[in-house]
Amino acid sequence: MISTALAAAALTLFAPAASAQAGTTQDAFFRNLSALCGQRFEGKVVTTDAADSDFASQRLLMHVRDCTAEEIRIPFWVGADRSRTWVVTRTATGLRLKHDHRHDDGTPDVLHWYGGDTAGAGTAERQEFPVDQESIDLFNANDASVSTTNVWAMEVHPARMFAYELRRPNRHFRVEFDLTRPVGR
Repeated sequence: MISTALAAAALTLFAPAASAQAGTTQDAFFRNLSALCGQRFEGKVVTTDAADSDFASQRLLMHVRDCTAEEIRIPFWVGADRSRTWVVTRTATGLRLKHDHRHDDGTPDVLHWYGGDTAGAGTAERQEFPVDQESIDLFNANDASVSTTNVWAMEVHPARMFAYELRRPNRHFRVEFDLTRPVGR
């Protein structure tokens, strides 16, 4: 009976530490990303899927901007196409990644505001965002059901590299940005 009571006490003592650790790694990731605020970086596609050849042949630029304590907006430009912005937001349980896609006139694209929330603690350098139900519904309603199993990831390796990644069965897309060389325009 004593060993059962001790085991229960140990579980109570260690459970909050595990929860605090989850917040700590996500907070550290958010700080690493926030440290890039106001800077632009060039990137390149590092995966070899033929579907990415259009992206791979153009200038890729990310601009970490519009940073607050709760949200970071990162426009991602592919050549002259400036329709994409990654939005990372703090939530009560972790972090959320959404994709803000807009037309040239500023109106939202039909596939707009999709993404997901972190499901685990991740690390200070990498966070993964499995597709959320809202996005699954959006994809199914707009003939994009292939995207219903998406998992997006972002990595920040301070003073070295930022990465954006998309994975699903039979699909892997990854862009890496050189953090050692901020660019003007």
